[in-house]
Amino acid sequence: MTKSRAAEKKKILIVEDHPVFRAMLVQLIEKKLGMTVCGQADNIQEAITLIERTRPDAAIVDLTLQGPSGLELIKDLKARHHHLPVLVLSMHEEHLYAERVLRAGAKGYVSKQEEPAEVVEAIREVMNGRTYVSKRVNREILDRLGHADKAVRPSGMDLLSDREVEVFQLVGRGLNSRSISTELHLEPSTVDSYRARIKQKLGIKNAAELYHRAVQWAETNR
Repeated sequence: MTKSRAAEKKKILIVEDHPVFRAMLVQLIEKKLGMTVCGQADNIQEAITLIERTRPDAAIVDLTLQGPSGLELIKDLKARHHHLPVLVLSMHEEHLYAERVLRAGAKGYVSKQEEPAEVVEAIREVMNGRTYVSKRVNREILDRLGHADKAVRPSGMDLLSDREVEVFQLVGRGLNSRSISTELHLEPSTVDSYRARIKQKLGIKNAAELYHRAVQWAETNR
C-alpha cells in the first residue's frame, strides 16, 4: 500500500478498559473495516490526551472505565470536540443506556453481546454521520416519543439521573462514599446526597439494601 493510500485511512480511537476485548476490537476495525486504530485508552484523561494528539475520525467508548464513566467522557467530548462521532460499545442494558448516551452526545450504542457483523455495521453508520441503535431500542424510543403527551411515568433505573446511575454502579463495586467521591471528583457529602436520592427513587429503605441492590445490578450488567 502506498503512503498516500495509507494516509487516507480513517482513524479510530478505542476507549476500553479490558485489554483482551480491546485487542479483538482492533483486529475487527483494521481487518474488517480497513481503518486504523490511532490510540487506545482505559480512562477519561488518557482518552482526552490521545484525542488531542491523534485527532481521530471517531471514538469507540465503553461506559465502564477506570475512574469516571464513559458517560462523562461523552459529555466532555461533546463540549470540546462536538464534531467527533462517538459510538458506545458496552455490556450495560441497552434499553437503559442507549437513550442516555444519545442525550449525552454519542451517535450510537451497540451491545458487546452482538455479533461482529453488527458492530461493524454500527461503526460504519456512525462514521457516515448517522445514528445507530438496535431495531428494538429504536422502536422503544419512537414509541416513547409517540406517547410523550401521555406523561408515562418511568420506573426502576429509568428514574435515576446519569450521575445517580454512576454512584449506584460504584456502590455495586463495593465503594463507600469517600471512595466514590474520589473516583468521581465530588465531595463526600454530595455523594451521600446522591445515595439518599437513589434510595428514595428506588424505594430502598437503608444502606444495606442499597448495597445489595447495587451489587445485584452490577453483577447483571457486568
